[in-house]
Amino acid sequence: MPRFATLLLDLDGTIVDAFTTIHRSYGQVLPQFGLPAPTIEQVRRAVGGGLEDAMRHFLPEEQIAAAVRLHVEHTEKILLEDVKLMSGALELVRSQHAVGVKLAVFTNKRGTQSRRICEHLGLSPYLDGVFGATDTRWIKPEPEFAAHVLHELGAARETTMLIGDSPFDVKAAHNGGFACWCVTTGTHDAAQLRAANAEAVFSDLFAVRRALET
Repeated sequence: MPRFATLLLDLDGTIVDAFTTIHRSYGQVLPQFGLPAPTIEQVRRAVGGGLEDAMRHFLPEEQIAAAVRLHVEHTEKILLEDVKLMSGALELVRSQHAVGVKLAVFTNKRGTQSRRICEHLGLSPYLDGVFGATDTRWIKPEPEFAAHVLHELGAARETTMLIGDSPFDVKAAHNGGFACWCVTTGTHDAAQLRAANAEAVFSDLFAVRRALET
């Protein structure tokens, strides 16, 4: 029997590498507000809690809405140019799907963008859903978002786990009443993820797959 009946998958930094795209959009937007283009490390440190939250690392509140609009518009234009799967992502979803595990993306990236990316990268045939920002009025780590996803999937929290890359993911999982395993391929290192009380931390998705199959 599979170790978990349902696996929720964070997108950016976990199963998809979209940091080049994200960085390009910030580099396009922030100079329009008189700021220099940020480094990719500055962007990596900012993301995870949703686009509005990330933008607050760079701009005052009164400029957030306009900056977010410009960011979304530019991202739509370049969305599929640089995005790629994380190593081991396709193997993980294929193997878990093959043994009957229900799989879904659970992300703070815009839902419309997330579905386009999953289709483009060949993930969609293995997924039972893609749930992102603006699909509902909630984002991670709000417990209502997790509850909505479980309800839509017909999943039980006791047999669900989230695979993510940030403390936002750990908090989202725990707020939803289920476990979180993390990888260090995204925005935070192993020490930060353990400090956030992730149930397990792995170097990559190959290690996650091995752990799920033992």
